[in-house]
Amino acid sequence: MKSKLLKILALLLFIIVCIVIFKWKTIKRLYNTIHLFDEAVIIDNFQNMDQIYSVSRLQASEKPFKFPRNEVYQLPESFFFKNREYRIDDYFKNTNTEGFLVIHRDTLIFEQYYNGLTESTTHISWSVAKSFIATLLGIAYHDGLFELEKAITDYVPQLKNTGYDGVKIKDILQMSSGVGFNEDYGDFNSDINRFGRTVATGSSLEAFCKSLKREREPGTYCHYVSIDTQVLGMLLSEVTGQSITDYLETKLWKPMGMEYPAEWLVDDTGFELALGGLNATLRDYGKLGQLYLHNGYFNGQQIVPASWVAAAVTPDAPHLMPGEHEFSSHPYGYGYQWWIPENDEDAFFASGIYNQYIYVKPRKNLVIVKLSANHHFKQEGSITKDIHVALFKSLAADFPEVATAEKEEEE
Repeated sequence: MKSKLLKILALLLFIIVCIVIFKWKTIKRLYNTIHLFDEAVIIDNFQNMDQIYSVSRLQASEKPFKFPRNEVYQLPESFFFKNREYRIDDYFKNTNTEGFLVIHRDTLIFEQYYNGLTESTTHISWSVAKSFIATLLGIAYHDGLFELEKAITDYVPQLKNTGYDGVKIKDILQMSSGVGFNEDYGDFNSDINRFGRTVATGSSLEAFCKSLKREREPGTYCHYVSIDTQVLGMLLSEVTGQSITDYLETKLWKPMGMEYPAEWLVDDTGFELALGGLNATLRDYGKLGQLYLHNGYFNGQQIVPASWVAAAVTPDAPHLMPGEHEFSSHPYGYGYQWWIPENDEDAFFASGIYNQYIYVKPRKNLVIVKLSANHHFKQEGSITKDIHVALFKSLAADFPEVATAEKEEEE
C-alpha cells in the first residue's frame, strides 16, 4: 500500500514538474501580471515590459529627428483644481512620475526624468497607444484601403455574429460601437480584467474580441471600450496586409525620425496588443503630439492628411461632445481615439491608465507629455484625469497664443 502511494505521489510530482517546465513562461507571465501594479515593482515593470511579455520590435529611424533645445523653462511651484492647491513636486511624487516633457514653439523647453527612467528607456503607453492606432488608420484611409462608413465586418469577416457585426468603422473609432464592456479595473471579473488575464496567458486576443456582445445601438452613445481599439488593430492588419508593428515602423517610426527603438506587446500568435501595448521613449511620444499640433505635418513631410487630424480631434455628434450628458458614460469629448476636455478651447489629449498623457494645445503651440507608474491609480481619492488636465491647462496658461500669421502659416 505504501509503495503504491509513493508511486502515485511520484507520478503527480512528475506531472507537476512537466507542467512547470513546459508552461513555465505562461506561469511566470501570469504571476507577473497579477503583481504588475504592486507598489514595490510597478515602476520597474513599466520600464521593462519586454522582460515580462512577448514583444515585436521597432527599429529607430536611421535619420533621427532631434528637437531644438532651450531648457530655460521652470515649472511653477503649484497649480489649482477646484480651489485646492496642488504642489507640483508632491504631485509628481504621489503619481510616481517618471518623465515630464514640455515642447513649446517646436522647441524642447523642459525634459526631466525620475525614478530610473532615462531618455533611451522605453515605457509602456497603455491607452496612449490608441492614438497611434488611429493615426495609422488615417494613413491607410488616405491610401484608400477602407471606407469609414462601411461595417468592420466588410473587412474583418471573422467578427460576423459577434457584437461588432455590422458596426461602422467610424463608430468604433469614436468609442460608440454599442458593444457591452465593463472597463472597471477595480472589479476582478470585469471585462478589462478578463482581457488582462487573456494577455497574461498569451491567449488569442482575437478570440476575446469575438466573445463580446452588443448592448446598445451603435453610433448613439459614447462608452469607452478598450476592445474597440483591438478590433481597429485587426482592421489595420487586414487592410494593409502587414503587422501593426511593421506598418507603424514604415509609416510613422522612420518618417518621423523616432530616435529610439520601441516594442509592442504581442500574444502567442504574434498579434499586437493594439489597445495599449506600445512601449516607447518620452521624447518619441512627444513627436506624436507634434504631428497633431501641425495638422499631420512633421519632419519635413505631410505624414497624415490634415483632414484626418482635424476629424480625429473634433467631436462631430451629440454623444461625442464634452460635458456631462445622457449620451456618454464620461464627461470628456471624443474624436478618433483622442480625448477632448471641456472648457479648454482647441486642446486634446491621449491618455493611458496609471497616468500616461500626451496633451496638445495648438493655440499655444504646446505639447506636454507625462509618463507615470501611479500605484494609487485604483484607490478612491487618488489623483484623477481631471486633476492632470487641470495641471496641463495651468501650464498652458503661462504661454502666449500663437499669432494669427503663424496660425495661417501652419495651416
